[in-house]
Amino acid sequence: MHEPSFTLLRPLQGISPDARYDETLLKQVIDQGPLACIWQTRRSLVVPRSYRRFDAFEAGCEQFALQGWPVVVRQTGGGIVPQGPGIVNLSLAYPVEGPPMRHSEAGYELICGILADALHSLGLHAFPAAVEGSFCDGRYNLAVQLQGAAVKIAGTAQAWRRVAGSQHTHIGLVHALVLLDADTAQLTAVANDFETAIGSEHRYQADKVISAVELLGISEGLQAHFEQAVAQALRSLKCHSH
Repeated sequence: MHEPSFTLLRPLQGISPDARYDETLLKQVIDQGPLACIWQTRRSLVVPRSYRRFDAFEAGCEQFALQGWPVVVRQTGGGIVPQGPGIVNLSLAYPVEGPPMRHSEAGYELICGILADALHSLGLHAFPAAVEGSFCDGRYNLAVQLQGAAVKIAGTAQAWRRVAGSQHTHIGLVHALVLLDADTAQLTAVANDFETAIGSEHRYQADKVISAVELLGISEGLQAHFEQAVAQALRSLKCHSH
């Protein structure tokens, strides 16, 4: 894949009230070209559309909204993911020619490479790996090695949309969620509670996910450093692609 040159956007103060914020990038790309965005959102549980198949889904949503965990249905695939303070998102949106399946793997490799570079600048060696037992598991998680096992620090997902009026042009939205300074035990417990409430059999293990703060032991200045490192990785990409 020819790596796009991304324009980096940020919501006001980096915070969006909507966990589907990055879906707005799909339209903006047509006028503005490839876009990247670093952002956060309020506390919520984000699920793919497939979760609507559970009979107790609507009741579960009402229950968790009352508990301060509103549920948001997203376009990208995968499984349940918590959002909120201490979780940083990176979204890439860009056009491609041809069927999405031809570009899917390259999209995951692109975003994993950017985030691995950024995490490396914090002193963390992260690599793509499936981590069985983590929420929203997939081949293109980013994981770190801990006591001989891979533990998830970031997750990824994608959505693709054909450009209206075109036959072969698609816009890809490639998203990653990074556990920077979050209580991973609490996040795992909430994800499990929601799965139980809707009658799903999925269950997750708290020791399969970890935050950067848990690994580094420091939080002061961490988010600013990480976001600067992501921006630098995007700039390096731009240099390499010409």
